[in-house]
Amino acid sequence: SILGPNGAGKTTTVEIMECLRTPTSGSVKVLGHDINHQQKDIKRRVGVLPQDFHSYELLTVKESIEYFAGLYDKNLPTDDLIKAVNLEDKRDELFKNLSGGLKQRVGVAISMANDPDIIFLDEPTTGLDPKARREVWDVIRNLKSRNKTVILTTHYMEEAEVLSDRVAIMNSGKFIAFGTPKSIIEEHGIGSLCIVKGASQSAKDSLTKADLNFETKGNDLWIHVEDKTILPKIVKTLSENGSGYDEILLKRSTLEDVFLKLTGRKISEEVES
Repeated sequence: SILGPNGAGKTTTVEIMECLRTPTSGSVKVLGHDINHQQKDIKRRVGVLPQDFHSYELLTVKESIEYFAGLYDKNLPTDDLIKAVNLEDKRDELFKNLSGGLKQRVGVAISMANDPDIIFLDEPTTGLDPKARREVWDVIRNLKSRNKTVILTTHYMEEAEVLSDRVAIMNSGKFIAFGTPKSIIEEHGIGSLCIVKGASQSAKDSLTKADLNFETKGNDLWIHVEDKTILPKIVKTLSENGSGYDEILLKRSTLEDVFLKLTGRKISEEVES
């Protein structure tokens, strides 16, 4: 996944790899082919779902897939594509009558029409409700199970963390972190936190006496968890002293935390702006 806020350069980057945009400098190879001299070789082996994908309103699901598949010399059977994105019960439905999530699934099927080695999905879940987004996630997982390389652009941290084998975080046109979600979080994250919510003064006093360092965040206490042995100690200390608190939470670092650390702002703020 290429992860970053709107305007970071994600779409520009993939459009260069898709041979849809000419780079102003540098060099790019896709599947060993140079984009400046071997575009036909690249286009035969890649599939693309662009941002704001749309098909013809009065075509059915089956007709939409057949139309776009017919643009290729080699294509997969329409029924196989429909099955791959779980649209068997919608095959004769007009495109205009589909929900946003179902339309995106049609787009994924079309991106697979030429049986590509690499499939580019440019923000495929933007604007979808949580249920539809997770249904598209299932389709993307299915692509991986078919031994397809998927290059996904997204500004949803959870999406990248859940789906990706590797993540490249982009900001202001540059990659600022690259690796597996786990390795990026371990290298750039803030570690795990034990959060004591609604802590009373007695809770603070008990933790101080037990030599447990913490930060005060409003009515909450944040304790950095360096190893697992600290958790039982926190719970035991608070219980033995009858200290008042609402609940104890364990929070691990996420890609959102990494982005905040590297850029000084949350990606959600960037998306809204």
